[in-house]
Amino acid sequence: MADGRDGKKIDVDRRLLELLACPLTKGPLAWDPERGELISRVAKLAYPVRDGIPVMLPSEARAISAEDVLSPPRLGGPS
Repeated sequence: MADGRDGKKIDVDRRLLELLACPLTKGPLAWDPERGELISRVAKLAYPVRDGIPVMLPSEARAISAEDVLSPPRLGGPS
């Protein structure tokens, strides 16, 4: 479970998730509640969410492995 700086659980509004796109690929993002990140499977990047605000800068993103990209049970997305 991801926590914000104040110790509260971070969550992303589903409507916001539907509007956001990867700045590099313009593709969809999936929410990873375990790490509090937005995942771009195509770009293989994880964008952090800080204090409930997505940081959509490629320079701030974490590179993820192909194994992480292929493990969808942990990732959520719009229903």
